[in-house]
Amino acid sequence: MSLKSSPDSPSTAQDLPAGLTPELMQWVRDQRASGIGPAVLLRSMRDVGWSEELARRALDLPHQGEAAPPAVVVSASSLPEPDLSQDPTSIDVGDRKVQVLVSMRNPRIVVFGNLLSHEECDAIIAAARPRMARSLTVATQSGGEEINDDRTSNGMFFQRGETGIVRQLEERIARLLRWPLDHGEGLQVLHYGPGAEYKPHHDYFAPGEPGTPTILKRGGQRVGTLVIYLNEPERGGATIFPEVPLQVVPRRGNAVFFSYERPDPSTRTLHGGAPVLAGEKWIATKWLREREFH
Repeated sequence: MSLKSSPDSPSTAQDLPAGLTPELMQWVRDQRASGIGPAVLLRSMRDVGWSEELARRALDLPHQGEAAPPAVVVSASSLPEPDLSQDPTSIDVGDRKVQVLVSMRNPRIVVFGNLLSHEECDAIIAAARPRMARSLTVATQSGGEEINDDRTSNGMFFQRGETGIVRQLEERIARLLRWPLDHGEGLQVLHYGPGAEYKPHHDYFAPGEPGTPTILKRGGQRVGTLVIYLNEPERGGATIFPEVPLQVVPRRGNAVFFSYERPDPSTRTLHGGAPVLAGEKWIATKWLREREFH
């Protein structure tokens, strides 16, 4: 994504007239067509010196001080669930259309395309990379965290809304899955090198474990998982559902969603990350809770 400096900048005042230009508007159209959302474009334009007013005018956004368009209302139902009632090929989430590639009812699994642009994937990886450490899992015996030999990745968590791009993604997910934004845990980014994997497991918290009551105080049970692929390994690294059986191959910008109405193996949501055979794998995971997560 490349953008010239603002006409307010002395170095380009002779080259660009004041106000909007055909070149700027074509650049905006090209970026929107590639899937980059208005919030990211607005930041990019401000970063190179465009005035807030001109940038908002080019992006057809409200001017400062004006009321923004009303947010999409997501109402809590029994489970997070995309609106597939009319068998759509895509779902409009406000700033892009997310493709519906695969839909399975039992277990509830949906594979999405175009959830993130390639530029957004790269930006999330770049923001996460300096903070990566050996991945931890929830310790159901104590309610804390622990290293699990079944998971050989490195990872980190963003706080909800920590950065602009994280906030934009979380809003997109809320609209896509019709689940309140504050019912989601922080976005986790994971990196799997050659040979790294995550053996099959369930994401819900086992009711019989001593640490589960402590975990549930922060927002109740997990009821859904969204795994987002930030890059493509050369070989391996698929998300596997051995009981179905199903294998979802990583494609940058795509995602796989699955929900589980109760914390029980009968939901058939046993899943894992197959070993990376060549290259590396980057994913982002969003876990969804019954109630507000705090």
